[in-house]
Parts: sequence; structure tokens; C-alpha cells
Amino acid sequence: MQYYLSIILSGISLGGQYALIAIGYTMVYGILRLINFAHGDVFMVAGLMMVYLSAWLPLPISLPLMLLLTAALGFLIERAAYKPLRSAPRMSSMISAIGVSYLLQNLATYVTGGLPQMYPKIPFLSDIVVIAGVSTKWVTIITPFLVLALVIALTQLINHSKVGMAMRAVAKDFETSQLMGIKINSVISATFIIGSFLAGLGSMLYFTNYQSIVPLSGALPGLRAFVAAVFGGIGSIPGAVVGAFIIGISETVIKGSDWSVFSDAFTFALLIIILVVKPTGLFGEKTTDKV
Repeated sequence: MQYYLSIILSGISLGGQYALIAIGYTMVYGILRLINFAHGDVFMVAGLMMVYLSAWLPLPISLPLMLLLTAALGFLIERAAYKPLRSAPRMSSMISAIGVSYLLQNLATYVTGGLPQMYPKIPFLSDIVVIAGVSTKWVTIITPFLVLALVIALTQLINHSKVGMAMRAVAKDFETSQLMGIKINSVISATFIIGSFLAGLGSMLYFTNYQSIVPLSGALPGLRAFVAAVFGGIGSIPGAVVGAFIIGISETVIKGSDWSVFSDAFTFALLIIILVVKPTGLFGEKTTDKV
């Protein structure tokens, strides 16, 4: 019983960490119809920034500074790599996103020399707690509650604030929103800033459990979070969160079985199945093109 409880707790925690990355994917897609393939690498860079900042600054300063710098990185990527291609074919933006992904990986390799970096131990989050005879870290317990609180706050922001109304308008009709006087560039920048901030927060939770960081550390979590966003219905924040929890729990259960070698294959097999059965995902809305 303790073994299964440990698996479930780890799966819920991992799913919450994927959810914070998946929200960034789903928000950007909801507005720009763009898959930001560099988002997983922003998550990795956030982890590396925390490593270097904590080496010469106290944690109470380095942690919020890391979150601010990660949000600034998202803003910079949008302005440098995506804004100039706003009127270009969608494929151009996608190629640009892949280019940014490789650029961040290569910069990380240059800075670190390709050597693994150890994430700093964060007080309280890294401490051990015993629940029903199962030893785990506090980060495992805190993650789902933190994700739930952030999703509620983000939903309130989108539904009840001026910026949120602008985001919904742009997501519904990009061209009409522009004609109505909505500052499209500001809305898109706000979306990237929020998504990158959440990715930075997710990196803090994720690397507290998996402390070794290499330039490719963002690739697989980023892909899994993307699968979670598609599985839940890309463009839907609740869908991305539910999809992430399903992916996280499934991955942990499989890794704890004799079929652990197939954990990654299962994630993408699940994606294929959902695309065949329900292409819009669990919570996605079917859209029709006007003629």
C-alpha cells in the first residue's frame, strides 16, 4: 500500500510540474496558433539561472530574480523571434521557434561546457516529510495545491481583468481585435511573460526533485507538457492541467512497473490515440471555418 501511495504522490507532483509548462504552450497557441517549441528550453534556462544566481546571491533574492529573468526571457524571445514574423506564414514562426530552441540549448552548452549542474537545495521544499509511512519531499505535497491556486488566479485574471478580456478577444478573432483598438503586441507579450513565469516556477519544483541539469533537460519535459496540452485540448487552460496530471501519473505508474522502458512511448501513443478519437482533445472546442 505504501509503495502505491508513493507512486501516486510522485505522479501527482510530476503532473503539476508538467501543468505549469503546459499552460505556457496552451496560452500561446490560443492567441497566436503557434506551438512555441522553445518553451521547454526556457524551462531549462530557468533552472540554470537559478544555479548560477544562487552561487553568488542569497536564495530569498536569487529565487524571485530567477522568476523575473525568466519572464523577461519569454518577452525577449517573443519580440526578437516571433513579432517580426507576425504577418508571415505560420510555418515561418514554427521554424523560428525551433531555431530559438536550438539557440538556447547551444548557449547552455557553451556556458556550462556540457557538464551537469546541480540545482541548489531550497529550504523547506527539499525537506523530507512522512505521510502514512511514505517518505517524500515537501515539494511533492505542495505542488498540486500550488498549481491549483495558480490556475484559479490565472482563470480569474483572464475572465475578470482588462488584460484577460483582451486575451480572449484576440484568441477569438485576431484581425477584428486589432481593428477594435486592442494593442495586439502588448497582449501577446503579456501571454509570453505569464507563460515563461510559470515555466520558471515549474523549473523550481521540478529540479528540486531532479537536481541534475544539462542543456537537454528541458526537451523531454517540454514535449510531455506539449502532449498534455494537446491531450487536454490545446487552447484550454483547465484541459492542459488535467492532461498534465494524467500524463504525470501515467508516467510514474509505468516507471514503477516492469514496463518502465516504455514510459516515453506510452506518452506519445496516448497522444496518437486522442488525436484519432478526439482531435480537439478532452476539453477542446470544435471550430468551424467561415466560408
